[in-house]
Amino acid sequence: MIRLCTFLSILLLHLSVAAKNFDSRRVYFLSSDSIPLKTQVGAAAMPEHIAPIQAPFPMPQLQKPVFPTYSEHITAFGARENEKATQAIQRTIDAVASKGGGTVIIPKGKWLTGRIELKSNICLNINAGAEVYFSGEVADFRPAVFTRNEGIEVMSLGACIYANGQRNIAITGEGRLIGPAKGGSVRRQIMTKDVIENVVKHTTPVAERIYEGHNGDFIFPPMFISPINCNNVLIEGVTLENTAFWNVVPVYCDSVIIRGITVHSVGIPRGDGIDIESSRNVLIEYCTLRTGDDAFTMKAGRGYDGLRVNRPTENVVVRNGLVLEGHGGITVGSETASMIKNLYVHDCVFEEARSAIRFKTRRPRGGGGQYLYYENIRIKGSKYAFEWDMLGSSQHVGGLASRYPLRAKNELTPTFIDIFAKNIQIDSAYQFVKADGIPESPLQHVVLQNVTGAAVQLLKATDVDGFIVKNSKITVDTARMKLLDVRNMCFNKVQFLNADQKLEVTVEGPLSQNIRFKKTTPRKPQNWKRKIWRQKNNAVK
Repeated sequence: MIRLCTFLSILLLHLSVAAKNFDSRRVYFLSSDSIPLKTQVGAAAMPEHIAPIQAPFPMPQLQKPVFPTYSEHITAFGARENEKATQAIQRTIDAVASKGGGTVIIPKGKWLTGRIELKSNICLNINAGAEVYFSGEVADFRPAVFTRNEGIEVMSLGACIYANGQRNIAITGEGRLIGPAKGGSVRRQIMTKDVIENVVKHTTPVAERIYEGHNGDFIFPPMFISPINCNNVLIEGVTLENTAFWNVVPVYCDSVIIRGITVHSVGIPRGDGIDIESSRNVLIEYCTLRTGDDAFTMKAGRGYDGLRVNRPTENVVVRNGLVLEGHGGITVGSETASMIKNLYVHDCVFEEARSAIRFKTRRPRGGGGQYLYYENIRIKGSKYAFEWDMLGSSQHVGGLASRYPLRAKNELTPTFIDIFAKNIQIDSAYQFVKADGIPESPLQHVVLQNVTGAAVQLLKATDVDGFIVKNSKITVDTARMKLLDVRNMCFNKVQFLNADQKLEVTVEGPLSQNIRFKKTTPRKPQNWKRKIWRQKNNAVK
């Protein structure tokens, strides 16, 4: 009896520490328990004005940039439909910038161009009916510019619409942007022979990492829209199609608003929707993403190069978003060397995302995430409602994707800790939770509450320390859990509903400890004698 009380005291202390962590971050959630419908989110539902921003961390009330009333059409500087208009568009931007700024207008019609570079105080407006086609040839994106590709700094093609070190810039309108033409040298010369950190050595000075694609040499593909080192950025209303790489990617930016955009990149490898790279104070709202890779994504550098830069992604709010296809609905990783901190995702609908709420790191990439919050989210058609993958695949990281042998912790050992989700509706999923930590760095301090819905499979977890599910109702075809080296896991007031009203839990691994079912239905797993599992040598008497 004494040993049982001691055990319960330890478990309650663990739970109170998790709660204290929750409170110490001034955590609060929106008062509404309503979970949005598909018709209430995404670009089609975007209101004219930005509502006040609420978050469980200090967050500025971001405002749209304001521009001088001066404007010019690109046709006034020589742009003609169906002819390459790169120079005319750039001349228009330069002319408006020289007068203190204003709006550059791309009118209705079909326009061909290479890389466009924005300048401070410029709003690039793509009118309704305008279609801007970007060249598929590498030459139209030279000279090389400073950029970041998959979390590593290089000198390469940059982006179709690019800006570096600018303030007060915007891309707006109801027009369409179409990425580099297929069959051109941009797509033919993309580096595919290895992962980038094996090609670009972190010891090489950035100024010498030049990849311009001369004589057919490889390049790092242009992102679609990528401001870098910019402040006060707005991207609103436009539709992006046929990217060669990631779509919208602010890098090292502060005060960014992305709202009401639509992305189509299904079938395009690495066709991410929106990637926030080492940026801070970001609002993403009412966007509709149908992507060939992750949809909404948070990143912060890769490996030693990311550690050198040491700029986290922090203070990001994603709300009222709609994902119609993608590898991840909302993803943290896998390039997180400088950490993802203070992310709040709420009132979103994720459909047909392989993993609706996704977390991924890799042993050689570093960083991870902390203080990540999710609320009022509807999930439909996912393989995993929640997925943590901290090891990756041998295709990308070789033997480091294997759990053992155990590695010593070092500066590249990633961590996921302090993750909270509330009011999650799972309309359909194959599996409720898949959580794979790292033996030397287990997934830590996760709280899921008010989760309701249906899945075929229940839960599988490996290398987890501190995982709480409470006040939830999960209907499953197979009520089975498989736990390997899992400790401090608690299910509190959870209903596991299935046809035979049975719950089976298999526990393996020498580190597994303190797994508890409290006020659950069924009240305990059918193959357990008690509601608390401990290692046999410490069994409760």
